[in-house]
Amino acid sequence: MAPILLNCVGNDNKDYIKQHVQVKNPYLDTMEEDILYHFSLGTKTHNLPEMFGDIKFVCVGGSANRMKAFAQFMHQELKLSGNPKEIQDICAGTDRYCMYKVGPVLSISHGMGVPSISIMLHELIKLLHHAQCRDVVLFRLGTSGGVGLAPGTVVITAKAVDYSFLPQFEQVVLGKVITRSTELDEGVSNELLQCSSELNSFPTVIGNTMCTHDFYEGQGRLDGALCSFSHEEKLEYLSKAYEAGVRNIEMESTVFAAMCRVCGLKAAVICVALLNRFEGDQITASHDVLVEYQQRPQNLVSYFIKKRLGLNV
Repeated sequence: MAPILLNCVGNDNKDYIKQHVQVKNPYLDTMEEDILYHFSLGTKTHNLPEMFGDIKFVCVGGSANRMKAFAQFMHQELKLSGNPKEIQDICAGTDRYCMYKVGPVLSISHGMGVPSISIMLHELIKLLHHAQCRDVVLFRLGTSGGVGLAPGTVVITAKAVDYSFLPQFEQVVLGKVITRSTELDEGVSNELLQCSSELNSFPTVIGNTMCTHDFYEGQGRLDGALCSFSHEEKLEYLSKAYEAGVRNIEMESTVFAAMCRVCGLKAAVICVALLNRFEGDQITASHDVLVEYQQRPQNLVSYFIKKRLGLNV
């Protein structure tokens, strides 16, 4: 069956920045209560506008520990009162995700892969909607495999592309394939690149990000439990990806871009390359080097946030 292509930002979204965060589900308005099960939150059990109404920036990443560390880092960067080590996990009632609020910044983990981040995004966007948040920017901070890039290079995603290098995300709904655009906000991407230029601390590029369903075979790795292709076939595929503008590979960007676009949310994906996939498959850098690499997207987004808030940077 041919995919159904949705033009995800229609005329009704032109003025979205003047509205609070929108959802695209008419059935939500008919519900007495909306339980955000995987966050251990709900519209009846929690005052969501009071808890989250001032959120302007949402930063999501795979690792719970990394997003807690990022929240503590932002607490210091924003010079908030209190001990950053004492910030509380809002989602402590569940072990699926972690969530920390530091001033106007929300830091949330999303696990690995499209299914995990998809569940989180549904409940996050509903949370922002119920909390009546306005003018929110979302960031995915992560790690990735570089394609023709030196390790440590930060990639700001221009388009999130699938395995065939197309800027689309395919979702099966009631047995039909729904195809949604994965283009991200060009203005935010350019603003991030300018911030990186001002920081002048690490190499940063804008390029396409390929999202796969798997870390091993799906990314052309030769070191998994299964391998059905040759080294030459791997390099040929990576070369085609590079020619298509792909500069890194990860496992969440397409659904992140698609869902944000459908709901009119400005969003960006910022990932650091841990290795150059043309040169190998295994991540061999030392722990200390990897920790410093992983902090690079955090430093960039922190600078962006502080600049937007008019703080000294």
